Amino acid sequence: MDNNVNTEPKNIEEACKEVIEKIRPYLMRDGGDIQFVMFQDGIVYVQLFGACNGCGLVDVTIKDGVEQIMLEEVPGVTEVRVV
Repeated sequence: MDNNVNTEPKNIEEACKEVIEKIRPYLMRDGGDIQFVMFQDGIVYVQLFGACNGCGLVDVTIKDGVEQIMLEEVPGVTEVRVV
């Protein structure tokens, strides 16, 4: 049995999108939203909407929330950035 995770970019993108879908309800509860933009060179790029856009806690939300979950659940991800 092969337990290796396929880290091809397309599979990583799909995994990132799945994680974003798990996170969205929590942000939406506070009037915000998040969308996957792209994955490139280990970096997940996301866009924020609603109350998240311009919020003073956005750095905490991204680094301590979204990025930590991505690092734990998606092999190949090294960072999350807001565009």
